[in-house]
Amino acid sequence: MSDQTKLKDLWTREGELLQASDETPWDVYPRPRMVRDSFINLNGWWDFAATEDVRPPLRFDRKIRVPFMPESLLSGIHEPIRDGSWLWYRREVKALLKEGERLILHVGAADQEATLWIDSKRVELSSGYAPNRYTHVGGYEAFSADITDYLKPSAQGVEMEYEAELLIQVHDQLEGGKHPYGKQSLNRGGIWYTPCSGIWQTVWAEVVPEFYIQDISVETIPEDGIPAGTVTPDGPWLVRIHSTLSNGETLDREERIEEPHLWSPEDPYLYQTSVEVGEDRVETYYALRTITSAKVGHYWRLLLNGRPYFFHGLLDQGYWSDGLFTPACPEQMTEEIARLKELGFNMLRKHIKVEPELFYYECDRQGMAVFQDCVQNGIYNFRHDTALPTLGLLKLNDQKWQPDPESRENFVEGMLAMVRQLKEHPSVVYWTIFNEGWGQFSGTQMYMQLKHEDETRPIDTASGWFHYSTLKTDVESRHVYFRRVRPLRTGRPWVLSEFGGYGYMMPEHAANPDHAFGYRRYGSREDLAKALRKLYEQEIIPLVGRGLCASVYTQVSDVEDETNGLFTYDRRVQKIRPEDLSGIWPEIQRMLEQ
Repeated sequence: MSDQTKLKDLWTREGELLQASDETPWDVYPRPRMVRDSFINLNGWWDFAATEDVRPPLRFDRKIRVPFMPESLLSGIHEPIRDGSWLWYRREVKALLKEGERLILHVGAADQEATLWIDSKRVELSSGYAPNRYTHVGGYEAFSADITDYLKPSAQGVEMEYEAELLIQVHDQLEGGKHPYGKQSLNRGGIWYTPCSGIWQTVWAEVVPEFYIQDISVETIPEDGIPAGTVTPDGPWLVRIHSTLSNGETLDREERIEEPHLWSPEDPYLYQTSVEVGEDRVETYYALRTITSAKVGHYWRLLLNGRPYFFHGLLDQGYWSDGLFTPACPEQMTEEIARLKELGFNMLRKHIKVEPELFYYECDRQGMAVFQDCVQNGIYNFRHDTALPTLGLLKLNDQKWQPDPESRENFVEGMLAMVRQLKEHPSVVYWTIFNEGWGQFSGTQMYMQLKHEDETRPIDTASGWFHYSTLKTDVESRHVYFRRVRPLRTGRPWVLSEFGGYGYMMPEHAANPDHAFGYRRYGSREDLAKALRKLYEQEIIPLVGRGLCASVYTQVSDVEDETNGLFTYDRRVQKIRPEDLSGIWPEIQRMLEQ
């Protein structure tokens, strides 16, 4: 399904305020897991050009507001970009450096391949997936470069002033589906959205000493192992802090916590600590919690901190009406998570998108569990991915699916990069590899590869369907939209990873009022609220007592044609209020404890 009708311009309140101001967007430290005093924000207006070949433009005739994609309202461009174009970003960089200090440039994310130049010299990258050392590949992961040796001094003193021209080239090829691309489509419409390209997260720099900390990882282990019953792991914990240094060495520190304060959505306790090496100091945090599974009574359950726990969640696509991939300001994410907590939800399924680190920090801090999807690639096929599952053909073996070796390699690189970037966040409790057969291949091998990278979280290998008998997965995962949800008999925890999708369109807040999409449609907010409450009371709550471990209602907000969100696409109206769902969570808890 596609609809090339031009979408209506919809501004969020925060987007309108940014558009009317001269403020630098996203002017907040972007990496809460590794905080230094130094922060140079390079967001704001850059020179911009798009070319149809790889040669640099003869002139930059436009301005773009970074970190917003050129297709978005907030970018100042707001035009489709021809698929396969090269996007060029240019601005001046200035910094004061003492003798021996280094300047590290960071790009939060750029879709899809990015290369850096300083004063026309190509820059070698120091982090991120760069097969040729110079070009980062992956539209959803951060990368960085030490640009000190490319800078030229402009003034001398106790601190040397440096300045240079920074040029970033981004190439995005959506056609062919070889790279992870999520819900983007050249033929947007229905459940497929506007193509996005270019820089979409904060560009920033920091000053570090010559010998500095490049990365920190924290390993938290209950000393007595992870219990399999219903006993909270409240004995002593070992905390190992591993610091990777700029010279390639690793510095390890171990702490023992006798009386652990465990993290949960109800009590999201974070331990604050710091790491010092020579002249470098980094503030970080971690949490203590376990996520396991075991048979409790007659049913398999997901256990949080050793006790059965129900994840009461929403599908979260992470799209914004004026910023597409990027909200106008990080406070929008903070507020939205808080409002969803007020509604009683404790989990978000981050659907086929990786967010800025500030999102996951807010989930850590506020207590919102995250079921994190990998970002899919490959060509969606209606017959294979929709028609066959609808007919009930779900036992097909995926070993030879998606035969293109480049597509397979790109998916694996994206999956591993995502896990390495996010696995330090305690809120992330669950990984999803494939969604509804789209891009699925060699599921068991992918499960084993991800489990080797992170054995501390359950893995949903195939969310929705195509669960053949030899498929390795930690959960049974089902999507149900057009029939009654029924219990599933299985030898592992089972999860309703998508359901609902009830629509209520408000034309003044809809991006495409003539083509609203939803699995059921209601004419008023009151009718929607009644139907949603009935769905939970008659189908979801009874199933909690019959082994259901998590439910994911579709969805957080409207997105383009879709009008099945709890919020409108512009986030100006909250369709469902706390009183509409009052009593649902206590009933879920009661059924879980029976």
